[in-house]
Amino acid sequence: MFANSLKSTGRLGVIFGQLKAATLSLVSSRSYHSKSLQVTQADMKVLLVPALSDNYMYLLVDEVTQECAAVDPVEPKKILEAVNKAGVKLTSVLTTHHHWDHAGGNEELVKIASGKLTVYGGDSRIGALTNKVTHGDKFQIGNLNVECLFTPCHTSGHICYFVTGPSGTEPAVFTGDTLFVAGCGKFFEGTAKEMHHALVETLAKLPHETKVYCGHEYTVSNLKFALHVEPNSEAVNSKMAWAQSQRSKNEPTVPSTIAEELQYNPFMRVTESSVQQHAKKSDSVEVMGFLRREKDNFKGK
Repeated sequence: MFANSLKSTGRLGVIFGQLKAATLSLVSSRSYHSKSLQVTQADMKVLLVPALSDNYMYLLVDEVTQECAAVDPVEPKKILEAVNKAGVKLTSVLTTHHHWDHAGGNEELVKIASGKLTVYGGDSRIGALTNKVTHGDKFQIGNLNVECLFTPCHTSGHICYFVTGPSGTEPAVFTGDTLFVAGCGKFFEGTAKEMHHALVETLAKLPHETKVYCGHEYTVSNLKFALHVEPNSEAVNSKMAWAQSQRSKNEPTVPSTIAEELQYNPFMRVTESSVQQHAKKSDSVEVMGFLRREKDNFKGK
C-alpha cells in the first residue's frame, strides 16, 4: 500500500506506474502469502484468491447461474485463471475503492476478459468504471442481490458490497479497506466521524451472521493492537491463538463475521466501556479517533 498516496498525473503518475510495474513483477516470481480458499454459503460460493504481498481478490459466484463477479482483481491474469478453473462466467467487477492495489487491474482485465464486463465502483478515479454507484444502489449478479454501502473515510468514494441470495440466509459483505479482521483502514481521506458511521452505524447493523471478506491479510498485526486495547479479553486472546495457527500453515484468516468483529475488533467496540476506559474518553467518535492515532504509531506490529 506504499503507493496509495501517489496521484496518477504528472511526474508522480510516472513514479506510480514504475512502482506498480515493479511490484507486480516481484509477486509474479514468488509464492503467494496465503493459500486459496473456497467458502460455500447459501446460494453462493466465494473464492479467495491471494494477490500481491497481502491482498485478497475474490470471485463471487451465483451457484444457480454460475455467473460471477471479481472483487478488486488487481492481478487480472490470476483472477482469470481462477475463473477458468472454476468453470464460471465472469460478468462483473466490484471495486471497493480507487487505490491501485484494489483497482489497478481493472483496465487490463476488461481488455483480456472473454466477454464485456460491467465495472462497479463509487469513485470516478477507478479505472475502467462503467457504473458509478452510491449508498443504497442495488444490482444483481445472476440471482444474487448486491447492495452498495457507502463507507467513506479510507477513501472518499469507498463502497462495501452486501450480498444476499434468494433464500436470504448466510449473507456476505466485501469490505475492502474499511473493515479488516480485528481492524479498520487508515483515515486517508476521511475522519473519525465517518469511520464511526461506516463501522458502528452501517456495517455493525448488518445481520450478525454476515461473513466479512476484507481486502488484506492483516489479522495477526491487528490482533496485537486489539490485545493492547483489551489485554484481558477472552475473545481477542482466542482469536489470536487461532490466527497464529492459521498463518503458520499459510492459511487465510478470512472470512470473519459481523458477530465476531463485534467481540474482538476495537474499532467496532468504541461504545464498550472497556475500550472507552483504555482511551480515557466517553464519546465513541473521539474513541475512534484515539484508536486510529494510537494504531498508526503502535510499535507492537
